[in-house]
Amino acid sequence: MKQQPSILKEIRPHGTKSFPCAIYRTHSMGKGVLVKHHWHDEAEILYFSGGEFRLEINMDSFPAGSECLYFINPGELHSIITETSDNHWEDAVVFSPDILSFDSYDEAQIRLIDPIRSGRLLFPRCITPEHPAFAPVKNAFQDIMCSFGQKKEEETGQLYVKSSLLYILATLSEHRLLTLTEKNLDKRVESVKTALTYMKNNYQEKIYISDLARQVNLNEQYLCRLFKKVIGHSPMEYLNEYRIKQTRRLLEETDLPVTEICLECGFNNMGNFLREFRKYTETTPLQYRKKLKKSK
Repeated sequence: MKQQPSILKEIRPHGTKSFPCAIYRTHSMGKGVLVKHHWHDEAEILYFSGGEFRLEINMDSFPAGSECLYFINPGELHSIITETSDNHWEDAVVFSPDILSFDSYDEAQIRLIDPIRSGRLLFPRCITPEHPAFAPVKNAFQDIMCSFGQKKEEETGQLYVKSSLLYILATLSEHRLLTLTEKNLDKRVESVKTALTYMKNNYQEKIYISDLARQVNLNEQYLCRLFKKVIGHSPMEYLNEYRIKQTRRLLEETDLPVTEICLECGFNNMGNFLREFRKYTETTPLQYRKKLKKSK
């Protein structure tokens, strides 16, 4: 079996190793999945200016039908779905709680920052404009977005970002919106995350439901029902979609023949590969590559 790089979470790095913080702006272009299920060790703040969205976080569903701020705690499995075909934007700041730390061990470090870093203190789920904390948190959030867009010395820009994040933390603390909790992992969510990890690490090989069931120590029928409930697709549907994502990447980034790409991405039957590729792209691999080269 080929040794694959470990892909335990979302692939993209958030910021840099020395300053793990990044911003994202996602445009909704129709009804459906805007951001697929994923998770990461960083915390995330989401701003919705309006529109009709639904957030799936672990085993729960949350509506975002008007302007609001949502918080995703580290390790939470989450996705975003648009409920209408209207054009709306979703902005996000993703950051490691580690960048909030002080060298001096003061009360803020002991009572707020360390508990957040260890997962014992959680961010609130949602803040709406009616709450007195909304306006100051929103302003600090927008300051972070602007700081990344302005040309400043790197250390100066990072100070602005850190100061805005600390201001958000102080505001949440002032309004008692941070909740202290015992770290009690939902075993169902962890099982799904383990199955996702196994598929991403081994998508080039043959994978059966029995393989996934052994990884999480569940029977096959229960795992399929649980996976469908959390992700919205069966394990095999998710696996094929992930494989097609990898084939698209290879078509875009390499000149490998389609037959080789087919095998490289875990499809052992060309007919099945072509059906799945057309299902997700509405075209063939050769047409996809030709259209891509033409657009370039």
